[in-house]
Amino acid sequence: MTTLSEKATILQELHADPALLRLVNVWDAISARVVSEVDGVRAIATASHSIAASHGYEDGEHIPVEVMIQAVGEIVAATDLPVTADLEAGYGNPRETTLKAIGVGVVGANLEDQMKPIHEAVDAVEAVLNAAQQEGVDFVLNARTDAFLRAGDKPHAEVLADAIERGNAYIATGAPVVFVPGKVSEDDIKAIVDAWGPQKLTLMGGVGSVPLDRMQELGVARVSYGPWAQSVALMALQDLTADVIAGGGLPADFRGLN
Repeated sequence: MTTLSEKATILQELHADPALLRLVNVWDAISARVVSEVDGVRAIATASHSIAASHGYEDGEHIPVEVMIQAVGEIVAATDLPVTADLEAGYGNPRETTLKAIGVGVVGANLEDQMKPIHEAVDAVEAVLNAAQQEGVDFVLNARTDAFLRAGDKPHAEVLADAIERGNAYIATGAPVVFVPGKVSEDDIKAIVDAWGPQKLTLMGGVGSVPLDRMQELGVARVSYGPWAQSVALMALQDLTADVIAGGGLPADFRGLN
C-alpha cells in the first residue's frame, strides 16, 4: 500500500512533469475502480458536480459536506492511486473541509474562487495550505479561478487579465497549480503560461478545446473532464435503454467489466 505522504509526492511530481497529466473524473467507487484499471492512468480526480448528481443534489455546494466527503472517501478506498478531490469553494469552511478530505486519504483538491474579492480568495487558498501543512501533507492545491466561466459580457482582454492576476496571487500564496475552466484558446494558454511559467496551468477538456498534445507542448500541467465523464456514461446508459425499448439489446462491441 502506498502511504498518504507517498501519494502526495507522486501527485506533485505528476503535475511538475512536462508530460500532460490527463484525468478523467470519477464520482463513486466503481467509476474510480474502472478508471484506475486503464493502462496509463496515474491519478484519480473526483467531480463535485457528478457526486452531487449521483446523490440527487444540484451542483454548487447543495450536497451536505459530510455526504461529499463520505463519497470521496469511498473513491479513495477503491484505488491505490493518489486522489485529488473537487471541494467546490470549501463548503463554507475551506480549512475544515480540507482537514476532512485529508482524513479520508485525499492528497490534492480543487478550490473555486467564484470570483469573490481577491483577498478573500487568497485567504481561502492560504487556509487550505495551512490545513495541509498541519497534517504534514505536501498537498496539491489546484486553485481554481472562475474568471472565464463568469466572464459574462466583459471584454476578453479583461477576462484574461483577471485570470492571470488571480493565478499569480494563488501561486504566490503557495498553490502549485491554478485551474482555469472555461473556453480557453491557444493564445490564452500561451499568455497564461508566459505569466505563470510552465506546469502551473490546469484546464478542463471539452468539445472544441485545444488538442491535448498541443496543451502539453504549451506547458499545461493537467487536463481534466469534470462532469463530462459522467455525462458520457449516462448517455451510454440512455442509448442502451432506447435500444432495448426498440427491441434491440447490448451493442455488438459490448465487453463486460469484472
